[in-house]
Amino acid sequence: MIRTLTRLGLRRPPPPLCPIGLDQLERNWQYRPSRPDAVDRLRRLRALGRWQPAPAHECLVPIRGARDRWIVYFLFLPAGRSLDSAHRYTLARLRASGTGLLVVCAAARAADVPAELHGIADALYWKALGGFDFSAYALGLHAIAAANPGADVLVLNDSVFGPFGPIDALWPLMTWDLTGFTACGQVENHIQSYAFHLKNVTPQRMAGLAQVLPAGRAHDQYEPVVLRQETRLAVDAARRMSVGALWYGAPDLTVDPSLFAAMPLVEAGFPFLKRALRTKHTGIYPDEAIRAVLVRRGHPPGDGPPP
Repeated sequence: MIRTLTRLGLRRPPPPLCPIGLDQLERNWQYRPSRPDAVDRLRRLRALGRWQPAPAHECLVPIRGARDRWIVYFLFLPAGRSLDSAHRYTLARLRASGTGLLVVCAAARAADVPAELHGIADALYWKALGGFDFSAYALGLHAIAAANPGADVLVLNDSVFGPFGPIDALWPLMTWDLTGFTACGQVENHIQSYAFHLKNVTPQRMAGLAQVLPAGRAHDQYEPVVLRQETRLAVDAARRMSVGALWYGAPDLTVDPSLFAAMPLVEAGFPFLKRALRTKHTGIYPDEAIRAVLVRRGHPPGDGPPP
């Protein structure tokens, strides 16, 4: 089917699914728009009406006091009550930065949010399990816009190991109003949403991003999240602010630079490594190599991929 659609000009040829080097990526990429192919335009239209009410949420620890910078960290804990060693590593690094730390924890019930988060986070929110990471991002960013308008915010989720190295070293790299760590051209040129930095978070700025990060609604299926939120964030933001990324992978070279260029990136000082390289995307790199990278950076090596 894909070959037929490609031959008819309705689908882009897929890139090779193999590791690539840094020489195949563009560094300090200034966002430039691209156009989805015919199939992705149809898929996006099909996803148009799939908004649902935002997941239930509760403020457990409110924002207190004004800060210049915040970090929003999203934890997905369907089983609730406990953090793993990678979560604790990330939280320790974020806490050590001295930046305000707002944690959004998705769990079945507010009572399932791990008790230790109350002693780590400067602000803490529970949200129900639906809505994917964009519902958590919207919750945290709108809360900061209301309580501490004008702050700069680093946003990340628990799909990554890291950050490796001090957070303070990242701030000078965040040169655009919206800075992604990696960007790619799948569907259309976009910032990958596992981590990004947004400057000057105000109610006005969030109103300008309301089609992607709305306060009262969310998508609860993977395809609409990708097609109407992740791949639209840079598009909508670029109408109102500067947008770029530290690294960009062209669509004819890679489907995902955060996966297929992961090892050369982290060896070059990139602060994150995707957890999926040890779970659903095993085989891109040998697990022993990933484990060795974690150990060298003082990260708990974990249990590795399932048998």
